Amino acid sequence: MKNSVKATLIAIAVAIVLLIVGIVFAITQQQQPAASPEGGSQPTVRTDSHVLDDGGEGAVTVVEFLDFECEACGAFYPVVEELREKFDGEITYVVRYFPLPGHINSTQAALAAEAAAQQDRFEDMYHRLFETQAQWGEQSEETPEVFRAFAEELGLDMAAYDAAVADPATAARVQTDKSDGEKLQVNSTPTFFVDGEKVELQEWDDLEQAIEKALEG
Repeated sequence: MKNSVKATLIAIAVAIVLLIVGIVFAITQQQQPAASPEGGSQPTVRTDSHVLDDGGEGAVTVVEFLDFECEACGAFYPVVEELREKFDGEITYVVRYFPLPGHINSTQAALAAEAAAQQDRFEDMYHRLFETQAQWGEQSEETPEVFRAFAEELGLDMAAYDAAVADPATAARVQTDKSDGEKLQVNSTPTFFVDGEKVELQEWDDLEQAIEKALEG
């Protein structure tokens, strides 16, 4: 019974995600210029991309372009965690930044994640940001002190954290991910790629089906 209820809740959450993604997609399609025709040849992963799970040689590569403030990303977060567990050892899971302009704190959250990554604590900050999204999302102004507090709670070297957040190279690293996403015709979050192929989210299990198909070869 518990599994049935859990599955129902996940299905409802993802249905909401797909609705939000559809709305955001329609809006961004009107706002953004058309992508260049050669965009499809753009690689989805760089050598410095953040890997949450490394499945090793022969693993299916799943890439997520996300915005930590995006409600759809937040709703998809538990689904992603279940898929990471289900396909543990079979997939390499990669996260890339794609902060949206309509989210006041999205860039600050990405900077916090990147600063944590420089201390090998990316995944810890990744979890903290999604678990607390309701506390700092949808604000009228940036709240970098909130993310700094998360860094303190994680026990990071705060001098190094502050230096990383202030360093233009950190912001440039975030922008590189977003620029790559734009070349790949990413225009909403979350956007997933499985072995380089963009996943069109129409049904609640589309990502899982795409992974299974890739695994079957």
